[in-house]
Amino acid sequence: MPNESTTDAGGSTEVREPLWAQLLVCAVFGLVGAGACWLAKVLAKWLVTLPWAPMQGPAELVSSIPEPGLTIGAVASGGLAGLIGGLVVKFGELSVTVSDSRVLLIRGGEPREFARADTAMAFRDGKQLVLLGHGTEELAREDCDQDRRRLADAFTAHGYAWADEDPHGAEFRIWVPESPQLPAQAHALLKARRLLLKQPGAAAELGELRSELQRLDLVVRDRNGSQYWRRLHR
Repeated sequence: MPNESTTDAGGSTEVREPLWAQLLVCAVFGLVGAGACWLAKVLAKWLVTLPWAPMQGPAELVSSIPEPGLTIGAVASGGLAGLIGGLVVKFGELSVTVSDSRVLLIRGGEPREFARADTAMAFRDGKQLVLLGHGTEELAREDCDQDRRRLADAFTAHGYAWADEDPHGAEFRIWVPESPQLPAQAHALLKARRLLLKQPGAAAELGELRSELQRLDLVVRDRNGSQYWRRLHR
């Protein structure tokens, strides 16, 4: 998806999708929802002609609604549901605003602010935006669909260091349970994290575990279903 960067009067740069692209996504979701409900209406009318077919009750209820009200209602409700789904998706995407004094990340209306003095470097690691502190600790690691080049331009325009890849990527080691390389507390946290990775909606808990691991001077990232770790440079 195309991105654009805008600089406001205060000198901050926001990297985001252009308005037309956001509207296009919402329109596509709306059309898909409308089409799905129209197909459901057609399927319901077909099912009532098959006495042996399942879900006869719901199909008869839907088919009992007179036309053209049934078609209009199905398309309108499906389109509205799809539009709401598109808005939810866009609301959950990461917004990135960079200024000379701070980096502001917003997802789902929740802002996270990082002072320039605390931010040593930024880079994209796969599809994630990562901010590093001066001890190589990860201040933030967020899924980010924004264009890599525009992100790099936004950070470097305000004097932040930018890397094309993780400068410490070669230091990561795959986590092996009970390995003597890590203390027992780290293994306990990584085991808990492994379970949470399988659960939807566990982002807050995963963030807490990431912070706990960094208190043990460890950074963690995920690759192909496995956890990898490295030590901080304090």
